[in-house]
Amino acid sequence: MAINIKLVKSLIGANKNQVAVAKSLGLKKIGDVVAQPDNPATNGKVNKISHLVEILSK
Repeated sequence: MAINIKLVKSLIGANKNQVAVAKSLGLKKIGDVVAQPDNPATNGKVNKISHLVEILSK
């Protein structure tokens, strides 16, 4: 099963670790939507940048 993740806030002003997490998920600019596997690693990444992203489906 996969989850769809959408970047809804800018990475400008976020610390470099949060930017790196967003890049590792494949999110580059506002409005980007990616499908990632629903596993503990992905869930941890989403929790790290939860204030910048929106989960569209689980």
